[in-house]
Amino acid sequence: MEIWDAYNSRFEMIDGMTLIRGEESSIPKGIYHLVCNVIVRHIDGTYLLMQRDPRKSYPMMWEATAGGSALKGETPTDCAVRELYEETGINVSASELTELNRRVCDETRCVYFDYLCTTDCDKDSIIIQEGETVAYKWSCPDDMSKMPDSELLLKIKGMPVRA
Repeated sequence: MEIWDAYNSRFEMIDGMTLIRGEESSIPKGIYHLVCNVIVRHIDGTYLLMQRDPRKSYPMMWEATAGGSALKGETPTDCAVRELYEETGINVSASELTELNRRVCDETRCVYFDYLCTTDCDKDSIIIQEGETVAYKWSCPDDMSKMPDSELLLKIKGMPVRA
């Protein structure tokens, strides 16, 4: 069972309140769980795209972020660092992340923290996380702008195309 901290719409953790994964439909109005997303930009100017597992929502679409829900007790940067490592194998410290945006989504009952990670990692060292992604590629902004909306899932302001 995955347990989350509860947040309000001002991105503040609510002391003494926890939420349980799988019970999102029962989260009261005005209460949210924390999700972090990380855009990965290589120092050569390309961006990491991960292809979603066919069993997930938005199956087989290319996603410009790594990320997921924060576990109970995790700060937003702790979550971003962990999710980035789990989904890509890229190991960074919190100080290597730049916060881009914070947003609230009433529909999903989430508060989102969006980050940018600029890296000089070996581009062939990306690790695919079973059940999350099936492939990866590095893409320049021009190539990303030519991808049809049916193939590219973008969620974060600050991306170079269709943000």
